[in-house]
Order: sequence, then structure tokens, then C-alpha cells
Amino acid sequence: MLPSIPHRAETLQVLRLIVSEPILMLAGDDDGCGSRWTIGGQQIQPAIARYLMESGFVVDIGKTELGARKLALTETGIQFRETGLHWWSELNLVQKIRITLLG
Repeated sequence: MLPSIPHRAETLQVLRLIVSEPILMLAGDDDGCGSRWTIGGQQIQPAIARYLMESGFVVDIGKTELGARKLALTETGIQFRETGLHWWSELNLVQKIRITLLG
């Protein structure tokens, strides 16, 4: 069973962005989870990045020229993204605001 999705609206935003460019994981920790993750120059909350990594939704696809790890969606991650987009489209405005503000 997967843990609950952290910051659902932000997680979905990351999933939307990862289609056009990978997440960059900047090395820092010895446990394999980087200390900082970015996409499009914007930092991703560690809870979201760890959730995506530990759930198998992203996979390491290599290093950049500067040594940052590039993470892209797996097939499972693509399905998770599509499910999330469908879920979001079914919500009304009040539900979207509540989820955006409260997680």
C-alpha cells in the first residue's frame, strides 16, 4: 500500500511539468535521496520528491554535465499522472481550492 500523497495539488503540478523536462536531483545525502530537487528551476518539496521516488513513479535516467541526477516518469508514473489529471478534472472549484490550500 502506498503512503498518502503529500501536497496533492503540488504533486500533480510536478507530474504535469515532468512531461516536458526531468526532475533534477542535486546530490547531498548518502541515502540515495538527494538533498534538493528542482524542475524548471523551481524547487520541489522533499516530501513530494521522496514520495515519487519511493513509490516507483520516477526513475534515474542519467547525470547532467554538472553531476545532477535526472529523474523521469516510469510507466507506472505516467499512469499515476493520468489518473491524477482525471481526478483533478472531476473536482469542482471549491474542492480544488480546498485541496490547494489544505493539501
